[in-house]
Amino acid sequence: MSKLFLTLHVLAAIVAVGPVTVAASMFPKVLREAQAAPDDPRPVTTLRTLHRISRVYGGLGIAVVAFGFATASSMDVLGSPWLITSIGLTFLAALILLLLVLPRQETALAAVAGPESDTAQEAGGAVAVRLDARAGARLAMVTGVFNVLWATVTILMIVRPGSTTGA
Repeated sequence: MSKLFLTLHVLAAIVAVGPVTVAASMFPKVLREAQAAPDDPRPVTTLRTLHRISRVYGGLGIAVVAFGFATASSMDVLGSPWLITSIGLTFLAALILLLLVLPRQETALAAVAGPESDTAQEAGGAVAVRLDARAGARLAMVTGVFNVLWATVTILMIVRPGSTTGA
């Protein structure tokens, strides 16, 4: 059963976390393009797609956690320090996504889409949302932290300090 859970855990990580890290990383660059060409609707359309990918696949990331716990339980490693560290880093990454990345993407999208857009209506009505000059840079920074946390968790999952696999 461990092999099945591990396979599902890895597949869920690839399918769910991969798209979030890529989409979230692309968002700040496309945001700069949208700000540079306010009359061009293409960057705004791309931003909507990237935000949706970040939001939907971020939610699917719950499967990674569920299969991860099932795998760890079946392998009897729930008390291992490397796993506890990975769980903490995963929780921190999830908080960063939910509390920093996604809300900032929504605000940025509302700002470039205009006050009458559906995005602006969802973000707080028809009031124009303004971004300061550093909003894209701050979004890139928190997205980078999110990605570094996932990379660290991936490394811990592969190296597993104290494992008997010889790694």
